Amino acid sequence: MRPILLKGHERPLTQVKYNKEGDLLFTTAKDQVVNVYYSHNGERLGTFNGHMGALWSVDIDPTSTIVATGAADDTVKLWDIKTGKCVHTWTFPTAVKFVQFNEDGNQILVISEQRTDFSSTVHIFPVEIDVTARQVEDPILRFSSPGNRFTRAGWSYLNKWIIGSHLDGSISQYDAKTGELLNKVQAHDKEITDLQFSQDLTYFITSSKDKTAKIFDTKSLNVLKTFMADAPLNTAAITPTKNYVILGGGQDAKDVTTTGSRQGKFEARFYHKIFEDEIGRLKGHFGPLNSIVVQPDGKGFASGGEDGYVRLHHFDKPYFDFLYDVERMRPE
Repeated sequence: MRPILLKGHERPLTQVKYNKEGDLLFTTAKDQVVNVYYSHNGERLGTFNGHMGALWSVDIDPTSTIVATGAADDTVKLWDIKTGKCVHTWTFPTAVKFVQFNEDGNQILVISEQRTDFSSTVHIFPVEIDVTARQVEDPILRFSSPGNRFTRAGWSYLNKWIIGSHLDGSISQYDAKTGELLNKVQAHDKEITDLQFSQDLTYFITSSKDKTAKIFDTKSLNVLKTFMADAPLNTAAITPTKNYVILGGGQDAKDVTTTGSRQGKFEARFYHKIFEDEIGRLKGHFGPLNSIVVQPDGKGFASGGEDGYVRLHHFDKPYFDFLYDVERMRPE
């Protein structure tokens, strides 16, 4: 499996994201630009310029009409994908760490950072997909997590709940209409670094600095599976067509200059989703993996690293032909 190497950023990657069809790949980094590529060959389609701070997050509406970006300049911008023009800007009191559309594309979730006098807060805005329409300036819902900032959040199936992950390793379930806290569990021992849902939104995977990734049921927040790694994890993704999960991370970025890639453990790790066994690793990055996302049709994945590179992978035929040896899992 030979990757396509994308060098469109000068600073570490923060997020990579496919659109719903999987034909476009969007990337954000700390260099204030958003790049979009054709996913089949890695050709760069364009760049969105306009932010004045590091980019932290990107998401695309289900119709691939508009893209939302959140940045350290305390703003969320909506962009027309066809023209690359900014069609709206929301301003916040602190940096924006995460953005995500709901499955209908008519609302967007925004996480603003915790700062002095400001708690980490989730804001919900209604969104007009028509790029010529005027957007609503004020959120229709806002709820905070005082003293325990949000690291990620996402919508459940039918937009019923909002699941949030926190700095202390806990996961919270909120009513998506009222913002009421319905359930909270202690999921990890350290910071949760990523949260990604399955395609049907009924379960999700989290990664953590405690060197584990876990799959949870969206409704009950019960732990379904646990994956053990030998390095801190920054990202985790679920493959839609095979029973695998892909984890990424490595030694902390501040220590990268003191070790080689082998000691730093900068590989994408494949685990079997059911049996929790590690089945392979894929090398390539020269720093920690900050973001991994799987193509919606399950035919490939992309990874973004601290080294400033995006590696675009397309799975070979043996990947789809491989059958896990379940016989050895049976008791004697």
